[in-house]
Parts: sequence; structure tokens; C-alpha cells
Amino acid sequence: MKIVSKSDLSIEEKEIIFQIWNDEYPEKISYNSIEDLETYLNNLVDVNHYFLYNDSNEIHGWAITFIRENEKWFAIIINSKIKNQGFGTQLLNHLKFIESKLSGWVIDHNNDLKSDGTSYVSPLHFYLKNGFSICEGIRIETDKISAVKIISK
Repeated sequence: MKIVSKSDLSIEEKEIIFQIWNDEYPEKISYNSIEDLETYLNNLVDVNHYFLYNDSNEIHGWAITFIRENEKWFAIIINSKIKNQGFGTQLLNHLKFIESKLSGWVIDHNNDLKSDGTSYVSPLHFYLKNGFSICEGIRIETDKISAVKIISK
């Protein structure tokens, strides 16, 4: 697997992000259209995208970094077909090499369903194992998401 960094996205890359997002994240936070995803992305500041390509040049993961409230934030999505093979850690380590400190929201429960009806499994343990800590008492609670803030050590 190789990681490619980009600041601008092609329509094909947006379509892949849209598909991975809607396949891997809880259905409650899925997007109805690529235009909805574009609206989200266009409202972010100082954005960088990172794609995880396999040997056949297919995208199997995506990460993003951006500025929010004077902090560098991130999100990562890995295709479930390649989970538990170290590729998420590879992508995360790439981000940590570039950025000295990262913040993110992580769903810390297994109560949500993905669009295919399977359970969304919280990645919190993954992030704790990879050097992040929970910001105690800092949560986001909406009708769409319940998550805890994490920060790299």
C-alpha cells in the first residue's frame, strides 16, 4: 500500500470518498449526495487529503487533516475489507509524522448501524493503542453523533 497526499480532489476521488464514508461510518452520518459531502469539505480550512492505494492503484482508505478551533484535526476511513492488516496504523502514522499534534472525534460506543445493517464498531481502542488519549469531559452529542474528543500524545 502507498499513501498519496493531495490538496484538491477529482470527481472520481470524491465519489470514492463518498462511497467509503457511507459504507464504513454509521448510517446516521452518511451523505445523501456527493454535493452534500462537497459542502462539508468546502467548509473546512487548510485541508489535506491522504489516499491509501493498493498495488492495483485502487483507493482503500482516505484521511483528511484540517484546522478547527486553532487545532489540527483529522479523520480516517479504511475499507473494512482491509481492516486489521496494519493499513490504518500506516495511514495514521503518516499523519502523525506530518503533524505534531492531532485532534479528532471518535464514536466511543457500538450502538450505531452502518448502511448495510451491520454494527459500527468503535475505533476508540485502535486510537488508544496508537498513542492517542481521550480528552475527558469533551464530547459531541447531537441527534446524529455521540463521540469523544481524542488527541495525539
